[in-house]
Amino acid sequence: MLIRLLKENRAILSFAFLSFLLYLLDYFYLGNSREVVSGFLGNLAFLPVYVIFIMLIVEQKMRERELHTIKNKLNMVIGVFFSEVGNGLLKELSAYVVMCDKLKPQLQVNDRWKDQDFQNALSFLKANEPQIDCEGCNKEALKALLISKRGFLVGLLENQNLLEHDQITEMLWAILHLLEELEVRESFDDLPKNDIAHINNDIKRAFGYLSREWVLYMKHLKQDYPYLFSLAVRMNPMLDKPDPHIY
Repeated sequence: MLIRLLKENRAILSFAFLSFLLYLLDYFYLGNSREVVSGFLGNLAFLPVYVIFIMLIVEQKMRERELHTIKNKLNMVIGVFFSEVGNGLLKELSAYVVMCDKLKPQLQVNDRWKDQDFQNALSFLKANEPQIDCEGCNKEALKALLISKRGFLVGLLENQNLLEHDQITEMLWAILHLLEELEVRESFDDLPKNDIAHINNDIKRAFGYLSREWVLYMKHLKQDYPYLFSLAVRMNPMLDKPDPHIY
C-alpha cells in the first residue's frame, strides 16, 4: 500500500525533495539556520495566497472551457435545426414578406463576406421590420410543413443546451405558436381581416427571429466550419434557385 502511494505521488515527493535540497544548499551557503528558517516561514506564510491565485486561475480556465463546450454543443443543435427545419421554413416564410425583393439581396451570403457584411445584414434586419401579407400565399403548405416538424421542434425545447440561449428559445416558441394558430384553423378561406392581421403578426415574429439567427449561424459556419459554410452558401434559402453544384 505504501509503495503504491509513493508511486502515485512521485511528482509530489520529487518536488518536496528538491525543496529540501534547495534549503539545505541555502543553509550551507549562508551558514545561518535562523535566516533559513525565517525565509521558510516567510514563504510558508504566503503559501495560502499562492494557492488562492492558482485556484482562481484554474477555476477561470475551467469555466472558459465549460462555456466553450456549451457553445459548441449549442451551435451543433442550431446547425441541426437549420438543416432539418430552419432553411426550409425561412424560404417558405420569405414568400409572405412584402419587401422580399429588397430583403433577399441583403442576405446573399457568399465566400467574400467579412464580419462587417454579417453585421450589415443584422443591422438591416433590425432597421427594417418585415411587412407580412399572408393573403394569396399557400397557408396550407406552411401549416403542413410545421405540423410535420412538430416533434422535432418540441424535442429541441427539451434540449438543456438551448436554455443557455434565450433568443433561440424565443424563436422556437414563436414558430410553435405560429403552428398552433395555423393548426386550429380548418380552413383559410374567407378569413376575417382581424384574423388575417393576427396571422401576419405571428409570421412576422417567427420570421424576425429566424432570419436573425440564420445570419448568426452563417457567420459561425464561415468562422469555424468553412466546408459546411460552402454548402450553406450554395443552398442559401434566400436564393431563387439554390444549386448544390460547384461550377
